[in-house]
Amino acid sequence: MSGSDEGDRGHDGQSKPGESLKTERLQATGILGAAGVARAAALLRGGGTVAFPTETVYGLGANALDAAAVQKIFAAKDRPGWDPLIVHVEGREMLERVLLLPAELRVRAEALMEAFWPGPLTLLLPRSSEIPDAVTAGRALVGVRTPNHAVARELIRLGRVPVAAPSANRFGGPSPTTAAHVLADLDGRIDAVLDGGPTNVGLESTVLDVAARLIYRPGAVTAAMISRVIGEEVLVTAAVTGNSGIAESLPSPGMGMRHYAPQAKLVLVEGRQELLEEISRHDGAEVGVMLPDGWDASHAAAAFRWGPWEDAEVLARLLYFGLRLLDSRGVKVIVCPMPAMDGLGEALRDRLEKAARVK
Repeated sequence: MSGSDEGDRGHDGQSKPGESLKTERLQATGILGAAGVARAAALLRGGGTVAFPTETVYGLGANALDAAAVQKIFAAKDRPGWDPLIVHVEGREMLERVLLLPAELRVRAEALMEAFWPGPLTLLLPRSSEIPDAVTAGRALVGVRTPNHAVARELIRLGRVPVAAPSANRFGGPSPTTAAHVLADLDGRIDAVLDGGPTNVGLESTVLDVAARLIYRPGAVTAAMISRVIGEEVLVTAAVTGNSGIAESLPSPGMGMRHYAPQAKLVLVEGRQELLEEISRHDGAEVGVMLPDGWDASHAAAAFRWGPWEDAEVLARLLYFGLRLLDSRGVKVIVCPMPAMDGLGEALRDRLEKAARVK
């Protein structure tokens, strides 16, 4: 989508939801890094939308206390209002503007913050009156975290506002792990993208309901890790069993039936032999493969070298990158083996199962 010139913008310099934007490309590193982050922070303060890197994936940020700014996120992503957003904070003062932390949850919540922040753990806790309904899909709890990424934290600090930020992609597709991924989906729909290079984790943060001790979205911080900190059992819940017609708000992002999906049909298999058998069922010219190191898929039209099969951190970091790359090769089917169900493998399987579901 082509951007417009500055004359299409409102009096505050920000375009309104639905208008065509000229998306600024800002650098977060190198000689232009400081200026890029400062410009991105100014856009956030002014009610704009800025995509920025975190350790997990790129987020699409707006001032979490500004309902009009938050609405621009939904418009840019074509995101339904029943899917809540996560709020990113930097420092105790900002956190206290977002939460109303009751005494009965304080010890548990602060233990988790001490153990895992900054990092890929989102805590669902009671929201303050400053948080607009749109951020939480009208629910009483708000998801909040401090990202473990120097650029993200500096952006939030300079912006001086908590930042609501889902992944910076069109709703339902693979999350972006590079600035180029963001632009492929949102160029002309947001005010700016702040390029800080590829992300490190590659999967979205774990989302934990602190009171219920329930994980709604698994991630790099596992149930076992959380249990060791709080000394209590933590469970992982399944996705909502609905479809794109969901009317009721969801307790956490990423719980819809189909999410993270490439354009090609995604077929999941268990093991090398099943992968080869699945490839043989399709026209080889139309098949792409997420291929672990040392595995064979000579009859496929395209293969993404996914990394060592035993290294879940590498597989997580490259999952969305590989799905997007195979889509760009024009394949109709992507065959992907399922990692083992332990540690980070649980989060990988969660994303793949949701991506493979039929609409």
